[in-house]
Amino acid sequence: MASLVKRGNRYCVVYTYETDAGVKKQKWESFETKTDALRRKAEVESRRTAGSVVVPQCETMNELLKEYIEMYGKNTWALSTYTANVRLIKSYIQPYLGQMKLRDITARALEKYYQKMLRTQAVPKCTDKKYKKEISYVTTKTVRRIHKLLHSCFEQAVRWDLMLRNPADYATVPKTSKGQRDIWTADVLMKAVDLCEDPKLKLAINLAFACSLRLGELLGLTWSCIDISEESIQEGVAYVYVNKELQRVQRDALQQLEGKDVLFEFPVISEKNSTQLVLKKPKTTSSIRKVFLPRTVAEMLVDWKKEQDELREALGPEYTDYDLVFAGYYGMPTESSAVTAAFRKLIKENDLPKVVFHSLRHSSITYKLKLNGGDIKAVQGDSGHAQAKMVTDQYSHILDDDRKMNAQLFEKAFYQKPDTEKVDTKAASAPASAAKQGDIADNDRQLLERLMSDESTAELLLALVKKLT
Repeated sequence: MASLVKRGNRYCVVYTYETDAGVKKQKWESFETKTDALRRKAEVESRRTAGSVVVPQCETMNELLKEYIEMYGKNTWALSTYTANVRLIKSYIQPYLGQMKLRDITARALEKYYQKMLRTQAVPKCTDKKYKKEISYVTTKTVRRIHKLLHSCFEQAVRWDLMLRNPADYATVPKTSKGQRDIWTADVLMKAVDLCEDPKLKLAINLAFACSLRLGELLGLTWSCIDISEESIQEGVAYVYVNKELQRVQRDALQQLEGKDVLFEFPVISEKNSTQLVLKKPKTTSSIRKVFLPRTVAEMLVDWKKEQDELREALGPEYTDYDLVFAGYYGMPTESSAVTAAFRKLIKENDLPKVVFHSLRHSSITYKLKLNGGDIKAVQGDSGHAQAKMVTDQYSHILDDDRKMNAQLFEKAFYQKPDTEKVDTKAASAPASAAKQGDIADNDRQLLERLMSDESTAELLLALVKKLT
């Protein structure tokens, strides 16, 4: 049985428990109020009856966070996730919740904390004083990320028998609205390609659009994972194999995670640098995929490799060969910041609609869904989304267009009645082969009508025709 003891202004619950080694120990737990102490006493006695007494090892949020990072984070998080989550913890969780007792953290306490965060100035990612910072506040998006992190942390605490239940399960999180992502139409994209005078950027735009690649995947491509042989191009099976990505990571995170998921580390220019470029495995196994290349894009890669081989031969030992497709002048990787800067310059100089480079991936997925009639699984294979649901959630508006077309097709097929029914006696007596050819031609005409009825698809087809003629 547990006993209640008062010491000064505090109340203590005293009970004995047995360790895994069979040693009996006594535990004292201190509470500010008698009500809390009685609640804990009843809990201990109830658990003892059930045969499982919970012995707290972490009493404060700081202690729990430390164990959470060491035991869960290091084994579960990828490099970028580790860096982002540790930053969230140090910037927004520890300063406000760190000293709180775990037993005092309730759904109500979390909701008050979330509201306070929305009135708190955001911690800048860059601490360099030479850059002038505009005052900004924590966004609802950041609060939701904090909530997700806390929910995971408390879930582990429940599994470790440090908490009875997860308070984040019952906390109301501030709502946020997803903004519509702007993308280029086919005409604008083809115009941008024509206007682009930077050969590396032009190739990057075409590959991102044709293969639905993320920027890190694009810059991590190596020639050993690309098949652009003459035979493959002729047969229409040239491809790129995505199995890694280029990423700049924090060196301390790299050390803490002991190079987890890292395939190759590029040399550091200076030991003072806090970050380092690496080639790493994709975040999910579904991101590892083969994407087939349009013939034109495959031929672009052939020309690009020829020029790169000539440069490597000319520079000799000065060129460091890492087998990268998007290698710099001396063979080093091309950073994402260089590509995005060149992309912004192209937009500004030619007064093109403002989009980010990543939007090319969304343009790619959008048009693939339109051209293949909404074949989600085929597009998922190209995009590397973990689940088909992720495609439908992101691009449901495109599928809605096809659903509208379904209604029109039903109207035409079943509900519209012709004024007069005409029988063509010549067609009836024609050979079966001619009838079959007529059916094929009619099917082709209906398919073309369906594609051209969608404005965006029509733009893409017309742009491609202009490009080829």
